[in-house]
Amino acid sequence: MKKVLELKNVSKKYQAKNGEIEALTNISFDVNEGEFVSIIGPSGCGKSTLLSIIAGLEPKTEGEITITGGLGYMLQKDSLLEWRSIYDNVMFGLEIRRKKTKESEEYVIELLKKYGLYEFKDKYPNQLSGGMRQRAALIRTLAINPKILLLDEAFSALDYQTRIMVTNDIFHILKEENITALIVTHDISEAISMSDRIIVLTKRPATIKNIHKIEFEMENRDPLNCRESPKFSKYFDTIWKELDIHV
Repeated sequence: MKKVLELKNVSKKYQAKNGEIEALTNISFDVNEGEFVSIIGPSGCGKSTLLSIIAGLEPKTEGEITITGGLGYMLQKDSLLEWRSIYDNVMFGLEIRRKKTKESEEYVIELLKKYGLYEFKDKYPNQLSGGMRQRAALIRTLAINPKILLLDEAFSALDYQTRIMVTNDIFHILKEENITALIVTHDISEAISMSDRIIVLTKRPATIKNIHKIEFEMENRDPLNCRESPKFSKYFDTIWKELDIHV
């Protein structure tokens, strides 16, 4: 399989008032084209920092990162502009990159129709449900044709029921569009149901504790169906113990 993202010995150190803080140590992994990979770890271990480094939003201290193709980035908040219609919101990324063309507009309309938002294109964000807003935010990101999508706790602001439905929707959209995805999440169940592999980080300074290949014996994999599989609880118990979470 073709590698589209590769990290080699990536480390990150901060200068703080009380001295140097080591956030990440020798992080090495790769992501293949079309793969869905989750990063999970204890709270404060540096998951989001790692994603920001991959996105180029903050510098690494050491190591190498190789990226093939463009990146898209989705945050916890959908960041839709309340004063713009849904159509104008999903066009926003193209506008600021000065890549708004007839072809790109046709592609956006195709995405809106394909994923059930075309009839809402003239509505405003406050007129949409939380799940529809996240779908609009995803289409805005897909409009710029990224090869890799980075998601930083992208569903955590949603209520539990909506979150499950949205993760199911977005999983199918990304598979349909053949987008490679790297997601940071604290939700073990979410990671298991969506991922081809899960990278488990240790507490800070974060290193890779384990990488799990997630496999379910089903013809058409679906995050909702995965949660019903007997293997789901086994994966959950293993990863829970690795995280060493004390409640």
